Amino acid sequence: MASLQEIASQIRRDIVRMVHGVSSGHPGGSLGCTDFMTALFFKVMKHDPNFNMDGTNEDLFFVSNGHISPLYYSVLARSGYFDIKELATFRKLNSRLQGHPATHEHLPGVRIASGSLGQGMSVACGAALTKKLNGESTVVYSLHGDGELDEGQNWEAAMFAAHHKIDNLISTIDWNGQQIDGPTAKVMNLGSLDKKFESFGWEVLILEKGNDVDAIVAMLEKAKTFVGKGKPIVILMKTEMGKGVDFMEGSHEWHGIAPNDEQLAKALAQLEETLGDY
Repeated sequence: MASLQEIASQIRRDIVRMVHGVSSGHPGGSLGCTDFMTALFFKVMKHDPNFNMDGTNEDLFFVSNGHISPLYYSVLARSGYFDIKELATFRKLNSRLQGHPATHEHLPGVRIASGSLGQGMSVACGAALTKKLNGESTVVYSLHGDGELDEGQNWEAAMFAAHHKIDNLISTIDWNGQQIDGPTAKVMNLGSLDKKFESFGWEVLILEKGNDVDAIVAMLEKAKTFVGKGKPIVILMKTEMGKGVDFMEGSHEWHGIAPNDEQLAKALAQLEETLGDY
């Protein structure tokens, strides 16, 4: 069985190949969040690739920063939700794998459309509250970009979650300090995210090694120990945009730019093919 590191390497290959294939997409954040999604889907989360939209009696995941769809699609395919060969249709006409995840394509694993930023936490709150009302012991996970927190709806959801003691929700913030127009500190300084979430009544955990799958697994398991204790949980996860491809790392410039042929070759040379390309 492949290790989490090997799975992550293959997923990164999928990402750069998918984006290159149509000369469009968002590789930076996708590469930066690969280790998190690998740890969540292949180790921590209890989920069923025999997809049921209601997700009763299983953990649920919502990606709020929907532009990292190449990562999401690769993880779903590699988890068995659909054939990995379908990754070759990414962003093409009539494909189920649109640039941002959508529900009318009926792609297994996708429960909400997440093109507009800022909405995922609200949806996750609703799903988690539903599970509490139904007496389930399962967990709802969500992923958000730090630049996405510029959207006010996030903070309405944060207040709602704390007020209603939605303590089966674990939200993770991709804290890479970059967004489409530049560093978050320059575009819209977020200040002390930990103090912000604490003041909103959340249990706050900080993950310094957000590109270390073992550290991520440990942090997710730690977060689960706070489930049922009265507070929603947030993991502030420090990652590097473009992680795994040296010329993409740490720069907002690769937020939404596809590599050319030469750049793709350089990227693939740094990423081991471990599970077989699609």
